[in-house]
Amino acid sequence: MTRIISGAAGSIRLTVPPRGTRPTSDKVREAIFSTLDSWGFVTDTRVLDLYAGSGALGLEALSRGAAHADLVEKHPGAVKIITANTAAVQKALQAAEVSATATAHQRDVQSYLEGYGGSAYDVVFIDPPYDFTEDVITANLTALLPHLTADACVLVERDSRSPEPRVPAGLRPVKHAKYGETTCWWYEPAGD
Repeated sequence: MTRIISGAAGSIRLTVPPRGTRPTSDKVREAIFSTLDSWGFVTDTRVLDLYAGSGALGLEALSRGAAHADLVEKHPGAVKIITANTAAVQKALQAAEVSATATAHQRDVQSYLEGYGGSAYDVVFIDPPYDFTEDVITANLTALLPHLTADACVLVERDSRSPEPRVPAGLRPVKHAKYGETTCWWYEPAGD
């Protein structure tokens, strides 16, 4: 069972696509959000959840105080599930008198990033299928760079057997942590 762990929509159950996605476990999500909370990166932020699957990471951020989340997933069935999960979380947020928005985008991640023209993001989750090559992740990170705030935080979640992602010159590593079969790599804009 996947659920919202904490915040205004805490304990809301989330539907997960029956196949084709690998939801981030509650243990790993709790570790991710403990890190973000300790860095002050949740409240009133704009969040981008790439390869969103069920939307669990972006919706967890909304529950914990993010102002907006864009959830990007190319599979139509997963987008329907994200839309339903978003409605359930937003209903809980409204009941708690919390104002936050989320938008599901049925798009390929690379085309979304290359065509994006909106406000910059503070927090970005990149959780692609584990079989994606490092070249795909590097291309995603490169296309993401112009859409980050100056002090943004970018998380790349990978299989622990995968090498460290190759990042473009505009990002620098901050931290990495291993949680069983999952490793989380944290980055921030390198600045000038």
